[in-house]
Amino acid sequence: MDMLVVRGGTPLEGRVVVGGAKNSALPIMAAALAADGPSVLYDVPDLVDVSTLSQLLETLGVNVRRQQGGGLRLEVVDDERFVADYELVRRMRAGVCVLGPMLARRGKACVSLPGGCNIGDRPIDLHLKGLRALGADIRIERGYVIAEADQLRGADIYLGGPFGSTVTGTANVMSAAVLADGVTTIEAAACEPEVVDLGNFLNKMGARITGLGTPFLQIEGVERLTGAEHTVIPDRIEAATLMIAAAAAGGRVEVENVCPTHMTAVIEKLREVGVNCEVSAAISPKHSTIEISVPSSLRPADVIALPYPGIPTDVQAQLTALLCGAEGISVVTDKVFPDRFMHAAELVRMGARIRREGYSAIVSGVSQRSGACVMASDLRASAALVISALAAQGESVIRRIYHLDRGYDRLEAKLNSLGANIRRVKDEPANMPASLAPAIIDGTRPNAVSAPHWLAKTPARQTRTI
Repeated sequence: MDMLVVRGGTPLEGRVVVGGAKNSALPIMAAALAADGPSVLYDVPDLVDVSTLSQLLETLGVNVRRQQGGGLRLEVVDDERFVADYELVRRMRAGVCVLGPMLARRGKACVSLPGGCNIGDRPIDLHLKGLRALGADIRIERGYVIAEADQLRGADIYLGGPFGSTVTGTANVMSAAVLADGVTTIEAAACEPEVVDLGNFLNKMGARITGLGTPFLQIEGVERLTGAEHTVIPDRIEAATLMIAAAAAGGRVEVENVCPTHMTAVIEKLREVGVNCEVSAAISPKHSTIEISVPSSLRPADVIALPYPGIPTDVQAQLTALLCGAEGISVVTDKVFPDRFMHAAELVRMGARIRREGYSAIVSGVSQRSGACVMASDLRASAALVISALAAQGESVIRRIYHLDRGYDRLEAKLNSLGANIRRVKDEPANMPASLAPAIIDGTRPNAVSAPHWLAKTPARQTRTI
């Protein structure tokens, strides 16, 4: 297992390119299950989640190959398989996206209940509600969803939930409805750009979907889909992460291959905090460059994570890390996953001042953070810890970075190209920086609760008080 060693305090300078969107590529890859003939996808990021889904699709009879030039080629070569095994689906939530297209094309699907990051309760009841409305017979046995249907039928479906629309649920139901008999309408559909990207890919394959980007979709079922070529949209979450990292560390960074219209809420919030965000003239509407710089100190702000077009829940942790260095008090609320604050305790280890109040985190900005040994709890929390480490003085160690590798393509390499000092090493005691090793206090070694090195200069009486 690897860990990152980050030496903070260095401003970032230069240009960095954003890759294709993970949250778009995964459901599009799954949709290839429903097609006759090969599909070729471009700008699919090289991620652990992409590798895992590729393995899952291989077990379901799909030939998946990287081509010269970067394209990912997918073609169904065996449509008799229908079991998506627990050992693969448990590693990521997007594995459940095979349920809809496989059911529509093969008439049956047996898919393990999904895994993924521990960021709160994420049931798939809306997925199942939508598929049942299309005529599927569904039951859950021994941790697997078993779905069967001789022929799906168009229906009117409402997909609203207690915390808004379901993104993966919309993807699953839409990917099934394209092969249903008749017309399907989906109300309270997710409007995220990744859902629109999936819909555009399905339409290229011969589907008839209208209303993409709105809460109301109309889908006219077709008899068959054929393979298609498609370029995945830029990853707005990676773009936001790089922009926030540049703001936290200081300096001037140009972030390329960004679709600004997908990031309006994030850009406006960064400007509110005091970050200069200059959008260049675009080569195309989806491929712009944003220049990030921080001319002065950061200002506090209130952040509320909401479904699109609001601030994404997947950017909440990174913004929290940024606001830890603002002058004043900020309030961060997540209305998509209200319990998604496991990163807060680790940020506190680096000197941040954060307290939880209900579904919000109250962030009191500090003038300086210090390096520490911290542990990632999920994908976006990992990025938040990297951002905090870049802004901190001294060295930090971030452990359990396998979460990071699920959703970012060589994040440390991209940051290092901007002047960051990040090393990926094996998670072994020998690789722990000396600056983070337990100190000797009063001539004796610390007990099982290791004292940090800065306590070595503290008088013994005060040390015992702490």
